[in-house]
Amino acid sequence: MLPTSKDELVYLLGLKDSQSRNELIQKAYQQKVNTLGNTVYLRGLIEFSNICYKDCYYCGIRKSNIKVNRYLMTIDEILNSAKWAFDKGYGSIVLQCGERKDKNFINFIESILNSISIQTSNEFRVTLSCGEQTKETYKRWFDAGAARYLLRIESSNKRIYESLHPQNHSYNNRVACLNFLKEIGYQVGTGIMIGLPNQMLEDLASDIIFFNSIEADMIGMGPYIPHSDTPIFPAEIQIVRNKIELYNLSLKMIALTRITIPKINIAAATAFQALYPFGREQAILSGANVFMPNISEAKYRNNYRLYENKPCVGENTFECFECVENRIKGIGESIAYFENGDSRLFYERVNKSISS
Repeated sequence: MLPTSKDELVYLLGLKDSQSRNELIQKAYQQKVNTLGNTVYLRGLIEFSNICYKDCYYCGIRKSNIKVNRYLMTIDEILNSAKWAFDKGYGSIVLQCGERKDKNFINFIESILNSISIQTSNEFRVTLSCGEQTKETYKRWFDAGAARYLLRIESSNKRIYESLHPQNHSYNNRVACLNFLKEIGYQVGTGIMIGLPNQMLEDLASDIIFFNSIEADMIGMGPYIPHSDTPIFPAEIQIVRNKIELYNLSLKMIALTRITIPKINIAAATAFQALYPFGREQAILSGANVFMPNISEAKYRNNYRLYENKPCVGENTFECFECVENRIKGIGESIAYFENGDSRLFYERVNKSISS
C-alpha cells in the first residue's frame, strides 16, 4: 500500500526490523523497474570551482574555511571534460560549483553553455548546480543551453534550514529560486541532507511531501556527513545514533520518495559510498535511477570536499568510468548510453501542457 499521509511516511521511515525495511526497499525497486525500467542514467559531474561567497555552517568549502585551496577550472578544461563525457555516451553532465553572483562568473557560465551547445550540436543535456541567482541570470543560462538546475532545499523545515546558515541566508529566497526555475522551464532538482542535527522523522516525511508539492523533477539527497572544518562538527545528531542507522534511514528516504513520486529522477549520491563501499549500488536497488560519476580532472578533486571521507578523489576520469560500468552491471542494471534521461514527470507534464 502506498503511503497516503505524513503519519504513514513517519511510520515507514521508523521501521527498524530488517525484514520490514527490506520489503519496503524491494517494493521501491520494483516501482522503479515498473515505471522507468532497470536502467541507470549517467550524469558526468564536473566540480569546476570551489570558490564560494557563502558561509554555510555544514559545508567544507564555505568561504571562511581558510584550509581550502581555491580553484577555478579553465573553459578549455571544462569543455574537454564535457566532450569526453559526450563521446563516451554519458547522456548529460552536471556543472557544479561554489556560489558566486558576480558579472564575470555569470558571463563565464553563459560562455561555457554556449560552447557546449555548439560542440555537441545541442544534443547534450546540461544540469547546473550553481546556487541561488536572480531570475534574470537563470533565464540567461537557460537560453544559453542549460536544461536542468539542481538547487537543494537542504531541509524543508525553515527552522532547520536557518540553523545551517548565517542570518544573511534566506529560506524564503531559496524557495523563490525554485519557483523561478520552474517558471522559466527548467527541469528542477532539489534535495535534502538526511541525519541533520535536530532533524526528526517528521521533518523527513515533510521533505518528501515538499518534493511532491513543488513538482520536483529530480532529487539529489544523501546522508549528512560532517566536515571537521565547519562550525557544526562534531554534530550532535539526535535522529540517528550510528553510521548503520544513518545509512538505513537514507535508503528508506530513497525508497519512500520513489514510491510516493514514481516518475521522478533520483540520484544515488556519492555520500552513500562514503558510509558503505557499495552504498551507491544499494541506493539504486532502493529506487534511485541516476549515477553521477565524477569527471573532473584529478588534480582538482581533493579540493572539492563538502564532507569528510569523500570517495573517488584519487581516481582519474577513465578509472571512474570503468568502475561505474562494473558497479552498475554488477547489480543487474543496464546503463542508458547516449540517452539524456529527462525526468518522466517533466516529459509528461510538458506534453500535457502542449496538448492542452
